Amino acid sequence: DIEGVLSTVPGTRSAFAERTTGGYYLDLRVRRDAVARYGMTVGDVQDVIESAIGGASVSQTVEGRERYSINVRYLRDERSDLESLARVLVPGPDGAQIPLAELADITVSTAPPSIHDEQGALAGYVSVDVAGRDLGTYVAEAKRALAERVSLPPGYRLGWAGQFEYLERARARLALLVPLTLLIVFVLLYLNTASVTKTMIILLAVPFSAVGAIWLLWALGYNMSVAVWVGLIALLGVDAETGVFMLLYLDLAFDERRRRGLMRSLADLKEAIIEGAVKRLRPKVMTVGVMFMGLLPIMWSHGTGADVMKRIAAPMIGGIFTSFAMELLVYPAIYAIWRGREVPGA
Repeated sequence: DIEGVLSTVPGTRSAFAERTTGGYYLDLRVRRDAVARYGMTVGDVQDVIESAIGGASVSQTVEGRERYSINVRYLRDERSDLESLARVLVPGPDGAQIPLAELADITVSTAPPSIHDEQGALAGYVSVDVAGRDLGTYVAEAKRALAERVSLPPGYRLGWAGQFEYLERARARLALLVPLTLLIVFVLLYLNTASVTKTMIILLAVPFSAVGAIWLLWALGYNMSVAVWVGLIALLGVDAETGVFMLLYLDLAFDERRRRGLMRSLADLKEAIIEGAVKRLRPKVMTVGVMFMGLLPIMWSHGTGADVMKRIAAPMIGGIFTSFAMELLVYPAIYAIWRGREVPGA
C-alpha cells in the first residue's frame, strides 16, 4: 500500500517496497537431558555437528608458495538428508557411538534470510528515488498522502530515513547558525559604526541581495539545500562589507560639506550624497566584476563536487547584481531620509 501511494506523489521516480522472502534452515536443538544421561556435554554434540555439516579444518596442504586448508565434512547428499543426519554417530566418553537423533531434535524450518531493525524495533524498508523536487517538500506531501490513504495496524509507525535524516539535521543546525551569523554580523557592524541606525541601514542590503539570489536559483531549477544556505551566508558577508564602504563614502561627503558650511538645504544634502555615491561607484563595479568573473567558471564546471559548488556559487552570483543595483539606488535614498532631519529646511 505504501509503495502504491508513494508512486502517485509528484516527484517520485521510483518506489519499491522490500519483499520479505523465506528460506529453509536446518534446526538442531540439543536435548540436554539426553546428553547428560550419556555423560556428555553440549559441546561434544556441537563439535560433531560442526564437523559433519559445516566442516572442520584438519590440516593444510602446501602447493609451492601457497597454503590451502583441508576441510572435512559429510557429502552433500548426506548433509541434505535428515535421515542421514539422524544417523550421524557421536562418540561418548566410554567409546560408545550414539546416533545424533538420540541427542538432538532435527527439523527444517522456514525463516527470512535477514531481519532489519531500527532503534530496537523490527523494520521494513520502502526505497524511494526522488527527482525534480525539493526533498523536504516532497516528504511533507508524501506524509500527507500516506496519512490520508494508508491505515497502519496498531503498533506500526512510519519513519523517514536516508537523505531526509541528513536534511533534518542540517536544518536543525542552520536554525541555530543563521540567526547566530546575523547576530555576529550585527555586532561587528555596530562596533565599526557605533550606531544602531547605520548598522540597520547596512543590513538593508541583505533582503535586496536575497531577491537576486532566489531569482537565479529559481531560473536554474535549484532547490534549497545546505550548499545554497552556505552561499547565502557568504553573500551576507559580502553585502555587509560593501554596505560599510558605501555608508563610509556618504558620511565622508556629508561631513566634508558640513565642515565647509555647505550643508544649508536639501539640495546641498543631495549634492553630498551624489558626490559620495559616485566615489563608491567604481570600487563597487570592480567588486561585482571580480566576483562574477571568479564565480562564473564554477557554473560551467563538471565533475566530482561540481553540483555542490554550483549551488554555493549561484546565490552569490544572483545576489551581487541586485545588491549592486539596490545599494546605489536605495542606500542614498535612505541616507537622505535619515540625514535630512539634520539639514535646515529639509
